[in-house]
Amino acid sequence: MDMSDLGRTSAPNPQAPASTAGRSNNTTGDRWHKLVAEMGGEIAAPLTAALERVTTLTSTGRIDKQSLRALREEIEAARQIGMIGQQLTRLASGRVRQSHERLQLADVLNSTLAHRARETQARGIHVKPSLTPAEVIVDASLLFTLLNTTIDWALANAQSHIDFAIDIKTWPAHARLACRFAHRPVDELTDGANAVAPRGLDSLSWRLLEQTAWTMGLIVEREDEPHLTTLTLEFPRTASAELEAMSALEINDGFAPSTNSQQLAGSHVLVVSARREMRVQIRDALRNMGLIVDFVNSVDEAVAFCSEGLPHAVIIESILAGARFAQFREEISAEVPDFVFIEIVEEGETFEMSGYSGAATARVGRSVIATSLPSALLFELSKSM
Repeated sequence: MDMSDLGRTSAPNPQAPASTAGRSNNTTGDRWHKLVAEMGGEIAAPLTAALERVTTLTSTGRIDKQSLRALREEIEAARQIGMIGQQLTRLASGRVRQSHERLQLADVLNSTLAHRARETQARGIHVKPSLTPAEVIVDASLLFTLLNTTIDWALANAQSHIDFAIDIKTWPAHARLACRFAHRPVDELTDGANAVAPRGLDSLSWRLLEQTAWTMGLIVEREDEPHLTTLTLEFPRTASAELEAMSALEINDGFAPSTNSQQLAGSHVLVVSARREMRVQIRDALRNMGLIVDFVNSVDEAVAFCSEGLPHAVIIESILAGARFAQFREEISAEVPDFVFIEIVEEGETFEMSGYSGAATARVGRSVIATSLPSALLFELSKSM
C-alpha cells in the first residue's frame, strides 16, 4: 500500500486545548452526549434480541443450537459494548499512567495479527501486511489496545481483505501505520454516485480506537471513499527522530510493568475450570482488571471455544492440565509462540513465571490466587506486548 498521497484531515483531539483541537467545552460535551446515546442504542439492540429469545425459551421450554448460539453472541455483543464504555471512560479521564518504551512497530503488529489469525480466517478475511521496520516510543499496553481495536473495527467493516502498511514519512521522520479495506462491494456502487459510508465505520470500536490514539499522542486520519476506507496513524515519537531529544528517564529500555492492572483493560481471558469454587476464586481475583473473562468446563470445550478466535490468555486448573491440554497448548503455541498459559496448582504459595525450569506454562498456587494471579497475568501478557 502506498501512503504517500493520502490527503486527509487529522481528527481533532478532545483532550487538547481548545485552541489546538478547535473545540469548545460545549462541543466536547455534545460529543460525549452523542457517544452515550450511541452506546445506549448499540447495547439495546443485542439485549432486545436476547430478551426475545429468552421469552421464547420460557414459553416453550426449548431452544435449538442455532438460537442458543445466537443468544450467546447477542449477550457477548452487549458485554463488549459495556467494556468499550469502561475503556473510553478510563482513557478520557486523563489519569492513565503511561510507561514509554522503544518498540518495533512491525514486530508488534505481526504478533497481533498472528494472534488474530484464526478469527480473520473464520470470517473469510484476507490480511495483507506490508511492513517497513520502524521503532516507536509508546506505552506498550496502549499500543496493544490500539492494534487490537483497529483489527476489531476493520473486521467489523471489511468485505474481503484488509491491508496493513508501515512506512516512515520523509519529513518529519514519523512512522505511519495505515489500515485499508473495502467497506462495500464495488458492484453495489452506481456509476458516478457518491455513496454514503456505512454507519458501522463510526461505531463504538472506532470511538475507542480514536480515543486510544489520542491518549498516546498520535495523529489520526481517516479517509472514507465510496467503497474504500483508509485509516492512518502517525507516531510523532519515532525512535530515530526522538531518542536524542528525550531524556533517558522518559524511556524504558525493557519492560517495566506498571502496578496499574487496568492497563490490560479489554483483554480477553479464557478460564478452563470444572469446579465452581475455583471459578469464583478466579473471577473475584480478576474482577477489577477490566478484563473480558469467559469460563469453560473442559479442555475440549476450550478447543471448541478457540476454534474461531484466540483469547489473549488461558488460565487452567491443574486437575485438567493433562495430555489433552498439552496438545492444545502446543497447537496454539505453534501459531502464537508467546501465547500466555497460566496453571492454577493445588499446592504452593508462589507465582512461577513461564520459562522457569523449562516450563511452558506459568503457575500460581491456589492459596494465593487473590494476591498473585492479577500480577502474574499482567507480567505474562506484558511479555508478549
